[in-house]
Amino acid sequence: QVQLMESGGGLVQAGGSLRLSCAASGRIGTIYAMGWYRQAPGKQRELVATITSGGRTNYGDFVKGRFTISRDNAKNTVALQMNSLKPEDTAAYYCNADLSISGKLGSWSLWGQGTQVTVSS
Repeated sequence: QVQLMESGGGLVQAGGSLRLSCAASGRIGTIYAMGWYRQAPGKQRELVATITSGGRTNYGDFVKGRFTISRDNAKNTVALQMNSLKPEDTAAYYCNADLSISGKLGSWSLWGQGTQVTVSS
């Protein structure tokens, strides 16, 4: 009933930039927080960045000022601008949203399908 659709992944050389976008659609009630996580082969999924509806952000320690998360509450979208990319940033990046669904009780944590980011050295 609610879907998250990611876009913007791809192949980039080290030092380059990519911008990921995620749009939530469907029977959305309220989106409390949106964010990005990543998972490299053989590793656990880890936090990249999150942003609340009020604009409070949280970043993984490895980001070190290279990435910026932003959100458009009116459009139910979240974006991740990634600069100074490194080969170790190579991973599948997943959009996440904590939200309520119209007509359903409680809050839900939904995931997108993921978009691959590959950084070559």
